[in-house]
Amino acid sequence: MADKEPKWALIVHGGAKEIERGDEQANRDGVRQAAEAGRRVLTDGGSAVDAVECAIRVLESLPVFNAGIGSALNAAGGIEMCAGLMDGRDRSVGAVTVIRGVRHPISVARRLLPEKEILLAGEGAFIFAREQQLELIDEGELRSDAAPAQQEHDTVGAVALDRAGHVAAGTSTGGLTGSRVGRIGDSPQPGCGLYADDRIGGVALSGDGETIARVVLASKIMNRLEVGEKPQEAITSALSELPEVGGDDADGGAIAITRDGRVGWSHNSQHFAVAYVHERMNEPGVWLAKSEDSTAP
Repeated sequence: MADKEPKWALIVHGGAKEIERGDEQANRDGVRQAAEAGRRVLTDGGSAVDAVECAIRVLESLPVFNAGIGSALNAAGGIEMCAGLMDGRDRSVGAVTVIRGVRHPISVARRLLPEKEILLAGEGAFIFAREQQLELIDEGELRSDAAPAQQEHDTVGAVALDRAGHVAAGTSTGGLTGSRVGRIGDSPQPGCGLYADDRIGGVALSGDGETIARVVLASKIMNRLEVGEKPQEAITSALSELPEVGGDDADGGAIAITRDGRVGWSHNSQHFAVAYVHERMNEPGVWLAKSEDSTAP
């Protein structure tokens, strides 16, 4: 990695969505807290996987985001969560879907990284979490009066590059309000909602999950990064396909870091709360939409 590039970098997002009036500061504070948590891991020499897990655990703990605490209620009034984590060192994947009764789905996904299985669903995912002695929780505790009434397209995510040059990407979501029981979107699916490869970089998405999955959007962004496109350009180009396939309401956002430390993000949703930080920054930059980012990495 060239000397002019940061030796580590981290970017987090709080979901492609419309942020309700009055929730702006909570979104800013939340992504900032997540970025600060991940930054501490990286400055202490921790791994990209550790930083991504740590950052997303913060987002899962805040009811303003649709992940963990404050997750959306499905058509039956229950909570089914999904999360995924990918390690760019060996392209190992850990993911859980329609999991219930855990406080931090991202940590369950993390524990799957060394396992043969890459994706566990429902009861199987819960049994694995219990076997791993991860924190279980009564579903009632996942419901929060502080959560927005309608949670849409609100997957959270993080991408990190550590001092050793390793990349990781992660996602976590509480699903869509009123969705069918058992619904699975793009978030836990590698190549759709996330991807990481040390040879290229990493990406994490949020948005219209069904359309993102249909066009395997993470894979398309990675392909663009591999041929040398800048992250923001690669994301913007890939996102333009969503309305073509899913209709005018199919929107989304994505964050990315390349192997040489270039950070980028873009969205075609109304808002996309983002915070990023790298070795040359004293504190994270925080924005609720790309139009606020005058630095435009």
